[in-house]
Amino acid sequence: MHGPHRNNEEIYFKEREQELIQATREQLTAQATAAERASHRGKCPRCGDSLTPEQFHGIQVDRCPTCHGIWLDADEIDAVVAHEDHSLLTRVFDDVVAAMRLRRRS
Repeated sequence: MHGPHRNNEEIYFKEREQELIQATREQLTAQATAAERASHRGKCPRCGDSLTPEQFHGIQVDRCPTCHGIWLDADEIDAVVAHEDHSLLTRVFDDVVAAMRLRRRS
């Protein structure tokens, strides 16, 4: 096949190949992003150690046994704020600190 039909065919396949390459790149990027996010799930944002969930007054906090950071998810913070007893946050953190002190002594 020669002439303008061959050129049109070559252009079509070249464009199609570029589209497939771009789609594959986007898919690989999305997979890499998902894997990266999954690797951080349940890990301390500060030091990377595994977080330990603990309950205090019905509120779950995630505590890091290494750097002793305390982390609350958005829904956990909302639960504290929505609670009618505004001293709940103080009690939760007082109990967390007391628990940390006991663990250090052990």
